[in-house]
Amino acid sequence: MEIPTAAKTLLEHKGRDIWTISPKATVYQAIQMMSEKNIGALPVVEGNRLVGIISERDYMSKVALHGKSSKETPVGEIMTRDPVTVGPAQTVSECMEIITEHRVRHLPVLDGDELLGIVSIGDLVK
Repeated sequence: MEIPTAAKTLLEHKGRDIWTISPKATVYQAIQMMSEKNIGALPVVEGNRLVGIISERDYMSKVALHGKSSKETPVGEIMTRDPVTVGPAQTVSECMEIITEHRVRHLPVLDGDELLGIVSIGDLVK
């Protein structure tokens, strides 16, 4: 079995499913989708363009701890805007450096403006 050395190869090993959410969706819908898909973050997409990312951490620190309602709070209100991204040719080592430097757990992979998928710290250490 080939060991993935680039973000694109890593995505191919994971499968081609990409789950995204709109900034207009509720945080509850995002948490529900993350739970159903067993993932920790969702790219936030508007008009086929990546505009942010929402993670379990965002929910905990920006909704739960502030007593907000997840059913009334839109994703766009709490998402991380302009997330750190990588290109398909970035190596696993480079992705690890970026994750460490920026203290994030998920990296959207973009080819130009096209979202190819998302790699997590878990994907990188496997």
